[in-house]
Formats: sequence, structure tokens, C-alpha cells
Amino acid sequence: MSKIIAIANQKGGVGKTTTAINLGASLAVLEQKILVVDADPQANTTSGFGFDPQSVDSSIYECIIDGTNPKEAIINTKIKGLDIIPSHIDLVGAEIEMLNMKEREYIFKKVLGIVYEDYDYILIDCSPSLGLLTLNALTAADTIIIPVQCEYFALEGLGKLLNTVKMIQNNLNKELQIEGFLLTMYDSRLRLSNQVVEEVRTHFQSMVFETIIQRNVRLTEAPSHGVPAILYDAKSTGAINYLNLGKELIKNNEEKK
Repeated sequence: MSKIIAIANQKGGVGKTTTAINLGASLAVLEQKILVVDADPQANTTSGFGFDPQSVDSSIYECIIDGTNPKEAIINTKIKGLDIIPSHIDLVGAEIEMLNMKEREYIFKKVLGIVYEDYDYILIDCSPSLGLLTLNALTAADTIIIPVQCEYFALEGLGKLLNTVKMIQNNLNKELQIEGFLLTMYDSRLRLSNQVVEEVRTHFQSMVFETIIQRNVRLTEAPSHGVPAILYDAKSTGAINYLNLGKELIKNNEEKK
């Protein structure tokens, strides 16, 4: 059964793109059919897979604004079973262009409905805002993964995001569930990191993934080489963390069936 997961947090730099790239790659390695949708105008997920956002023929922008069939925008990555719908800088203006469109909150849902059955998981990398693009992603999604960095002010802004999720559940997508809170950028040597882990686990309990993503040089280097960490250095801590997250996600979803 297919599932659409939005990776969202309006705070920048919490590990959304890193998660979209590396969780997508890990799930594909675990023999799932995966589509990653880059819904962030910064297009970091697109370049993180080794594609130049300026030179893609079709992107998510054309799909939502021009009605291009998403199948025409899909690009195969270097990992078997892992595809991407790239982003483009034009996406910056998409929110304004969408304002006058009919059922503007449901555009993503219609676009992804065309390819929904072709994949086990569709991951949407959301932009760091709670604008119309993120609303669209959450309206289309079955669940949401919320990355939380193990740093000062980690929980700041989460209330706003959770209120947005509640609003979407009440008005646009009754089925939306939280897949889990993902602790990222963890450094076991720092007392603060451990305090954040404790705080998030106390606060959200079973909604927090067991897997924690540690700070890892290989993880930050991999995007500049245009590959996920699992291709850059499969033995690195970052690659292993995301592989464990992929296994945990699959196990959780099999248990819910």
C-alpha cells in the first residue's frame, strides 16, 4: 500500500532535506519503491541527488502551475527504485500564482494522485515555512515526519507547526497523522543534546522515533558530491542512522496494517 509522507518543520536547518535524501535512499536500498518530491524552492534535494535544478526539463513547478503530468517530471536517481520530482527556483513565485487557482490547497494531492500507486512511499521535502506549498504538501500527505534538531530552541516553533497540523486535520485532510518526531544533529558529548532528547521524549513519548540521527561529517559532505550518504560512505554513522530509520519506518507501518 502506498503512503505519502511530508517532511516538515518551518524552522530551517533542522535536517529536512538531509532526511528526504537519505531516508529515501535507505528505503530504496531496503527494496521499497520510492519517489522523493522536492517542494522547496531552494532545490537542495534536487542538487543533493546530483541534478542541476537550472537544467531540469520539468519540475514540481510545471506540475502544479502548468498541469504537466508528474510522470514527465520524474527522474531516476543513481539508486535502483528511487526517483525524484525535482524543484526549480521558479517555485519561489508559485505560492502567489496558486492564490487564484481553484481548490488551491489540493493541487499537490491531485498531482501526486497520478503517481500514488506506482510507489511504496512518496516523501515530500517541504520548504521551511508554513505557506501554501507546505499546506498543499500536508493536505496531500498521509503522515508527517517532523525533524527536531538536538540544539538550543529545539522546541521553539513546534507549537505553531502542531497548530497548523491540527488546522489541516480539521479543515483539509482529516486523515493526516504524525508519523513521528525525528531527533537530528545529535552529539552525545553535549549535555544540551541529551537534555533535548529527554525533553522531546518526555513531551511526545511514543511519537518520537527510536532512531536518532547523529552529527556526522560524511552526512554533510555527501550532498556536495550529489549522492546520498549511503553511496558516499555506506559505513558512516549518518548512513547507518538513516538505514536504521528506514527499517524502523517499514516495521512501524507493517505493524499498523
